Amino acid sequence: MAPPETVRAAVMPGPRLPIAERSYSMPRPERGGAVLRTIASEVCGTDVHLHHGRLGGVPYPILPGHVSCGRVLESNGALLDVEGREIPTGALVTFYDVFGTCGACWHCLVAKAATRCPVRRVYGITTSADEGLLGGWAEAIELKPGVRVVPLPEGLDELDFLGGGCGLPTGFHAVERAEVSLGDTVVVQGSGPVGLNAAIFAQLSGASRVLVVGSPAARLAAARRLGVDETCDILDVSDPSERVRWVRERTAGRGADVVIEASGNPSAVPEGLEMLRDAGRYVIVGQYTDGGDVAINPHRHVNRPHAEILGCWGYEFTHLHRALSLMAKHRDRFRWRELVTREYPLFEAGQALADMERLAVVKAVIRP
Repeated sequence: MAPPETVRAAVMPGPRLPIAERSYSMPRPERGGAVLRTIASEVCGTDVHLHHGRLGGVPYPILPGHVSCGRVLESNGALLDVEGREIPTGALVTFYDVFGTCGACWHCLVAKAATRCPVRRVYGITTSADEGLLGGWAEAIELKPGVRVVPLPEGLDELDFLGGGCGLPTGFHAVERAEVSLGDTVVVQGSGPVGLNAAIFAQLSGASRVLVVGSPAARLAAARRLGVDETCDILDVSDPSERVRWVRERTAGRGADVVIEASGNPSAVPEGLEMLRDAGRYVIVGQYTDGGDVAINPHRHVNRPHAEILGCWGYEFTHLHRALSLMAKHRDRFRWRELVTREYPLFEAGQALADMERLAVVKAVIRP
């Protein structure tokens, strides 16, 4: 069947403005590029931040949906996976949403930190809706030349993958940065998709105990289903000092070996440092937007306890590729697809965004 001549999309015109429907002409791929028929796209916390106008340099109007799945409609030249195998028309794929990384700057070549490349671009975040179908909240997605395409491993479908979504490789990256060791006790602050995936990968890295501090109750229930040993609901235990006590009571008074902040709340940082044992490691992955300043005591929180504090910004292709491999291997154990609370048609994209903002869903997925 021939593809349609026009494509519907849900566009974010600007901060706090209602999501609007827009029509596009069906694109033809550039040399080395491809076009996907969108199967599903996630709605995540980043989209909420975008709607609040909390990220700098966003070229509104934008077409959100930076993590998506689709089937290959057309390519212009051979479309290859990272192993050099050709990806056929009709294959179910996702793609690394970052493109344009130069591979030539100091950050790319010397620091080996491509997430800090000054010219990197991200589908659905730093691409304008006026540039075309460069986001997943649409019936089709144009893949620019150089975008890395990843076929979903055998046995996985779009709901398996989007149950993890962008939290899958981000949580993977955070656990990699944390260098979780066999037998560690790990505390995850935050029970959203990043925190839940960090809890999964902490278990796969050999942590003997994983504790999650967060809310609401439905997300904590999901954490327990995923194998987390215990959870602490911040709505029930509202005093930060009591939450610190809760962790220390479970670690012989020492504190956790590793604490991963995935909450997005700046006040979680000094609290998490209080939960950390001496000579422990603290990873901050949740502060994707500037939520404001907090005070820490350099002597008490960092120097005297000999703490290691690490930032974790986004993820690279390696994290997506390896996280997908682990998802395929452990799909039946963790059942990521059950994190998808609700699926929405394209015309309900605004409702999906509102539900995500008020934490009424664990994962929201748009089906264009």
